[in-house]
Amino acid sequence: MSLIKSISGIRGTIGGKPGDNLTPVDIVKFTAAYGTWLLGQTGAKAAKKKKVVIGRDGRISGTMVKNLVTSTLTSLGIDVIDLDWSTTPTVEMAVTFLGADGGIILTASHNPKEWNALKLLNNAGEFISGDEGKKILEIAETDNFPFVQVDKLGQLSVNNDMLQAHINAILKHPLVNKKAIEKAKFKIVLDPVNSTGAIAVPALLKELGVQDVQVIHGDITGDFAHNPEPLPEHLQALSHTVVKSNASLGIAVDPDVDRLCFVCEDGSMFGEEYTLVAVADYVLSHTKGNTVSNLSSTRALKDITMKHGGEYHASAVGEVNVVNKMKAVKAVIGGEGNGGIIVPELHYGRDALAGIALFLSHLALSGKSIKQLRNTYPDYFISKNKITLDNGIDLKAIFDKLQKKYKGQPLNTEDGLKIEFENDWVHLRSSNTEPIIRIYAESNFEKTADNIAMRLMKDIQEAM
Repeated sequence: MSLIKSISGIRGTIGGKPGDNLTPVDIVKFTAAYGTWLLGQTGAKAAKKKKVVIGRDGRISGTMVKNLVTSTLTSLGIDVIDLDWSTTPTVEMAVTFLGADGGIILTASHNPKEWNALKLLNNAGEFISGDEGKKILEIAETDNFPFVQVDKLGQLSVNNDMLQAHINAILKHPLVNKKAIEKAKFKIVLDPVNSTGAIAVPALLKELGVQDVQVIHGDITGDFAHNPEPLPEHLQALSHTVVKSNASLGIAVDPDVDRLCFVCEDGSMFGEEYTLVAVADYVLSHTKGNTVSNLSSTRALKDITMKHGGEYHASAVGEVNVVNKMKAVKAVIGGEGNGGIIVPELHYGRDALAGIALFLSHLALSGKSIKQLRNTYPDYFISKNKITLDNGIDLKAIFDKLQKKYKGQPLNTEDGLKIEFENDWVHLRSSNTEPIIRIYAESNFEKTADNIAMRLMKDIQEAM
C-alpha cells in the first residue's frame, strides 16, 4: 500500500492509515493545499472568485473521492464545476473552455482498481510544474488552510457538455479527415477496460462516421476486467475479438483515456510505441516541424522525424517534461512511447481521442490495412520490465554503482540512467507513479532487447 507524491499528482491506494495511503484525510489535506495554492495565485483574475473543474474516471472509489474533493474546495470558497465521468484530456480542455483557474482529475491512470489519484492542473489546463507541486506539498505539511465562513462557501455546478466540446475541437483539426474515415467503413472493436472510455470513444467514433463499433469490457464499474495498463499481455481478449469479428482493427485505452494502442486485423499488436510514430508520420507529412518523446521511447520516432526533414528531441520521462520540451523546440507533435499523443493545436496534454481521430485519418488515406501500415515503419523491439522497491532503498547509490560499471559506454543521467550500446540502449529510472524501477531496453532484435534488460535487472538486484 502506498502514497506517492510527484509531478504526476498525489497517488495512492485506497484505505489504510493516513500518510501511508490515499485515505479521506489525505484527500482532504492535499485538495486543501491545492486550493490554498490556487487562492494565492495573482493575475488578472486574482480578485474574482476561483473556479476549478473536476472530472473522474470510472473507478470504484471515484464517487467517494469526488465528494471529498468537492466539499474541500467549496469549503475554501472555490466554485466547483463537476464533469463527473470524464477523461483526462476532456478535463484539461474544459479548464480553458470554461475559463477556470485550475482543474483536478480523479484518476490513477493505468494503475489497478485499488488506486486513485488527484492530478492537478493550472489555469491553462496543463499539469502543474515541479516547483508548483513542491509549494503545494509544503502547504499540505502546514495544515494551515483558509476555510471560509458559511456565507462565503463556493458553489457546485454540473456540466455535461464538455465531452462534446472536446470532440468538436478534434473534428475541427485540419488533419482530421472525416470523409476519408467514413468512406473506409472501418469495423472497430474497442476495449475501454470498464471505465469512461466506454462513453468517450464511441461518441467520437460516431462523430467520425464509424458505424460498426463493438465494445468489450464496456460496463463502467471500475472493476477492471484485466490489468488496465494497455500492454500486449493484457489485451488478449481484444485481440481474440478482433480476429473472431473480422474487424478492421482494435482500439484500447486506459481508464482515463490519455493512453492509446491498436490491434491489427490479424490480432497482432500494432505496438503502443508505434501509436505516436504513426500519428507523427501523418502530421509531419502535412506539417513540417520537430518532434519530442521521452528518453524511454522508441528511436523509430527519430527515424520518421528525420525522414520528413525535422529534428527529434528527447525529454525526461513525465508528461510535464515532454510538454516543456515541446514548447521549447516548437514541436508540431509529441508524446510518450506508452501510447500518449500530444497535439499542441488542441492542448498540451496526452489525448487518446485526438490520437484516434488522427490515426484513423492516416489509416483511411493510406489505403492500407493497419497491419500493412505497421509494416511501413522501422522494426525496433522494446523490452519493458520493472523491479518493485522496498521502503528505504537508496536509488542514487544503485545508479552510482551502475555508472561505474558501465563508465565505458555513453551515459545520460538527465532522468535516471540511460546507457547506449552501439545501436541499442537501456533506460533505468524510478517511476513517478509507483514504487518501482522501470527497465526499458531497445534493439533491432527482440531477444537482444530482452537480454540487455535482464542483464541490467541482475545488476540492479546485485546493487540492492
